[in-house]
Amino acid sequence: MTPPILTSPPSQKRGRRGRVVLSTVLAAALGVTVASVTSNASAADLPVSQGKTATASSVESAAFPASAAVDGNTGTRWSSTFADPQWLQVDLGSTQSISQIVLNWEAAYASAFTIQTSPNGTTWTNISPVTTGRAGVQTLNVTGSGRYVRMNGTTRATPYGYSLWEFQVFAGGVNPSPSPSTPALPTSDTPDLGPNVRIFEPSTPASTIQTAVDQAFNAQLRSPTAQFGSQRHVFLFKPGTYGRVWANVGFYTTIAGLGLNPDDVTINGAVNVDSGWNFGDESNATQNFWRSMENLSIVPDGGTNRWAVSQAAPMRRVHIKGNLTLAPSNQDNGQGYSSGGYLADSVVDGVVSSGSQQQWYTRDSRIGRWDGGVWNMVYSGVQGAPANAFPNPPHTTLATTPVTREKPFLYVDSAGLYRVFVPALRRNSAGANWPNTAGSSIPMREFYVAKPGDSAARINQALAQGLNLFFTPGTYSLNDTIRVTRANTVVTGIGFPTLIPTGGVEALNVADVDGVKVSGLTFDAGTTNSPTLMSVGRAGVHTDHAANPISLQDVFFRIGSSVQGKATTTLAVHSDDTIIDHIWAWRADHGGAPTGWTVNTGDTGLIVNGDDVLATGLFVEHYQKYEVIWNGNRGKTIFFQNEKPYDVPNQAAWIGPRGNGYAAYKVADNVTDHQLWGGGSYAYFNVNPSVRVDRAFEVPNRPGVQLRSILTVSLGDVGTIANVVNDTGGAVPNPAGNTTPRQVVAYP
Repeated sequence: MTPPILTSPPSQKRGRRGRVVLSTVLAAALGVTVASVTSNASAADLPVSQGKTATASSVESAAFPASAAVDGNTGTRWSSTFADPQWLQVDLGSTQSISQIVLNWEAAYASAFTIQTSPNGTTWTNISPVTTGRAGVQTLNVTGSGRYVRMNGTTRATPYGYSLWEFQVFAGGVNPSPSPSTPALPTSDTPDLGPNVRIFEPSTPASTIQTAVDQAFNAQLRSPTAQFGSQRHVFLFKPGTYGRVWANVGFYTTIAGLGLNPDDVTINGAVNVDSGWNFGDESNATQNFWRSMENLSIVPDGGTNRWAVSQAAPMRRVHIKGNLTLAPSNQDNGQGYSSGGYLADSVVDGVVSSGSQQQWYTRDSRIGRWDGGVWNMVYSGVQGAPANAFPNPPHTTLATTPVTREKPFLYVDSAGLYRVFVPALRRNSAGANWPNTAGSSIPMREFYVAKPGDSAARINQALAQGLNLFFTPGTYSLNDTIRVTRANTVVTGIGFPTLIPTGGVEALNVADVDGVKVSGLTFDAGTTNSPTLMSVGRAGVHTDHAANPISLQDVFFRIGSSVQGKATTTLAVHSDDTIIDHIWAWRADHGGAPTGWTVNTGDTGLIVNGDDVLATGLFVEHYQKYEVIWNGNRGKTIFFQNEKPYDVPNQAAWIGPRGNGYAAYKVADNVTDHQLWGGGSYAYFNVNPSVRVDRAFEVPNRPGVQLRSILTVSLGDVGTIANVVNDTGGAVPNPAGNTTPRQVVAYP
């Protein structure tokens, strides 16, 4: 079935240039927000109609009820009978000052209608003139008040009825303060970070530290449950120098320094990741997921530190005072692969050896030298990076990164108080952003420290109190959406805190406001399908955020892991200028719960509707339709890594709008300007090796749409990708041999 992305109507961008196609069915509208005492969001960011009681003059059938227009789901709609006039109204529950109406019309729209309000549902006042509708999103700025708000249609544009995907009402003014009966949530500059966090000082005996890290790691050795377990470990080191510590890093483990600069914390020994420990997969490191190292320096034993990781295992803001190898110790003799990693804002004094690492992205760092490369090695803003030479050797090198904002980090100040440092935005950046990092420091008393067991209501209460959010390690079950509506809110976590929505809700919704920073979170889809797991901004709204964009860093999504999850789309980005810096969106090919084509379902990993969005380090894998859909103009991606779904049962089950299967990376047909550097897509159709996909990248043929250094691989020659991009590049398996890639240096 053709995805709605190819047929949906355009939306107008207010105050910016250009247009963007809106993915009407897959995009998620912004939900009702919790009040915030310090909100500086505009009225357009405060919907008051969603989930309220709606009625209509008629319905076409029971499949199109009035409630479908206020449910926040742009895949459901209200439709009337085929007659004039018709109305749809919503009861807001109390009198509100109305400032804006957003109508998301289906193709059957009104050619003449008015917006009306009423205090009682009986006496109506027009707050808009007679207005002509249009298919797609229509925004009306209005002034009026009332408990009831109605779209009163007098003339249809088509022979059919009136049909609205969404009818949204927005209230003006400043949000009220929380009720005096609701006590303020406590905060502290010396917070309790929970039992999963261990904090060490230079005076802590090295043997004590070694015992703690060994206990955490050894409990995972060859464990059949650790990869999708509930264990979480964070080891934090206060400023100073530490004696020999050899820290093996397993699943859901973070090792980080608490200094303002990486060199404030020095570990002698190693922070080590290798192969050989994973149950049933001891021969390589391709499942070394969900672990991290941040904000410290290492003087490595023997001169070389090993970090043989794959997805969702960032190394940020680290100083390696020696060499760094990214491959496992058993990389020879056809074993020991690792596959896809991320290094940023770091310094390696010596040589970085990638060895059998199949693909890797390094951003804004300084290295002595890089040695090696298999398929897809990408560098932006890296001093000392190899010259651009793709495909032989496979290095794609950009001198700078267009826009960066480094991830916020926790540190301890000279008075022993905890703070979060938020680095400032940089443009055309290169090299590490430290020492003397520009930015702002936020005391921990301005954060709510969330702990497992906290409800969505309590977390939203903290946001309403004007607090930022700091998630401690653990699992959070959410029966409602966490809604971030205040500009510049920081939402961060340590130790892979995992958010699991229940009942099909969206886990996190960020309003279309300046400067929100979301980092260090993991999302697991729940057993009831969620239309989205996270959305940024509101569909159809285009506000210029270039001076202070929303940013996402180290945010990971899973459909099928510890639970048999389901989600139509994991991440929808509607806001312009958003920075997506290292995400892994993964529909699981294996998990703690069974996985399969009809079990852990998911259409798309990422939909980008915003203009001027930048993705640096984009990992999206195994989804069942287009895995990335990019609708916004002037988008940029630096490094894209993808595997097609393993578990396609047969070709008949996987026919896309343009032939066999779905491309991994789809740029919408109306996009006029888009750039991608360094992209790889790999096939491994092990359930049915006869399955094929016609192309890995699907883009419009326009001079402004440019792809550089892209490739395809059939892993073990299992399954076919017929072309790299559109009808260009040739097929894999490549007749030249097993697992030999096809490359396209530049398209067009």
